[in-house]
Amino acid sequence: MRADEILKHVRRQPFQAFRVYVSDGASYDVRHPEMVLVTRNNVIFAIHRGLDRIPEETVWCDPVHVTRIETINGVEN
Repeated sequence: MRADEILKHVRRQPFQAFRVYVSDGASYDVRHPEMVLVTRNNVIFAIHRGLDRIPEETVWCDPVHVTRIETINGVEN
């Protein structure tokens, strides 16, 4: 998927939480626009678990490996 297509979901107003699926079968929830960074060559997901809002780790992915995006409430792309 092109980086600008991913960025549309991040910048949507009002923001809607979404799930990103990648080619290795993994998926990442983006529940706040500050939890993902999109560049031309990378999508960087901030991963946090539990109640703590401070990310515990990051996952880097080439945008070409994003296979689809779904809003948390339903299918989007």
